[in-house]
Amino acid sequence: MRAIAILAFCLQTAMAAEVSLRADVWYPMNGEPGAANPGYMVEIAKEALAAGGHTINYQNMPWERVLTEVRAGKFDCAIGAYKEDAPDFIYPDEELGRDVQAFFVKKGTAWKFTGDLNAVKSISLGIIGGYAYGDEFDKFLESAGASTNVQIINADNALEQNLKKVLAGRVVATLDSVYVAEAKLKEMNLVGQIEQAGVLGEPTPMYIACSPAKPSSKDYAKLLGEGVKKMRASGKLKILLEKYGLKDWK
Repeated sequence: MRAIAILAFCLQTAMAAEVSLRADVWYPMNGEPGAANPGYMVEIAKEALAAGGHTINYQNMPWERVLTEVRAGKFDCAIGAYKEDAPDFIYPDEELGRDVQAFFVKKGTAWKFTGDLNAVKSISLGIIGGYAYGDEFDKFLESAGASTNVQIINADNALEQNLKKVLAGRVVATLDSVYVAEAKLKEMNLVGQIEQAGVLGEPTPMYIACSPAKPSSKDYAKLLGEGVKKMRASGKLKILLEKYGLKDWK
């Protein structure tokens, strides 16, 4: 028995890898590398991948670059992806959250989003390059009528820049995750100065999605899916989410 245990340990050690995870800062899903609270998805990934003997290497970079370099196999997985972001990536069979997106404007702004996409044509809008905002809205952004008023930012701190532009009147609105934007507003001490101006679409599943160029991605995706289920069953997921002020999406 001892020999079998030693053999199993050696095989796991031989297969162990440092899994490279990349994303722009999108707190509370993922935050600053090395922080006490690096983001709940980072913490899920650490525990889930450890079950396969793996460690994680998590760093930040602009989202469009994340998608490009994970797709090419330079890095293993992207944190916080929608399937619309990268339909060719390898996804776990269990999502790691559900996101709700909303427009944010300077407090007192008359413009509100009530579901009519044509109303967006009348304002200037700040968005983040490479983000998926849902099929309908993404197609709308591609149309000539909408693109003239859209300002795109590619940077690690893109949301922060967009919120500053809203406050300064350089754009009327920005569009982002409710959870992320509210956390960023608290961090920037802008609560009460910028407010929601309407929700876009239905809640969208979020994932840690892995490179289509790497055979190891299927193993990582399986571990991530199984890890979320085990954490939910044990009660660990509830405790983790509460630390970030969140509730289980299921």
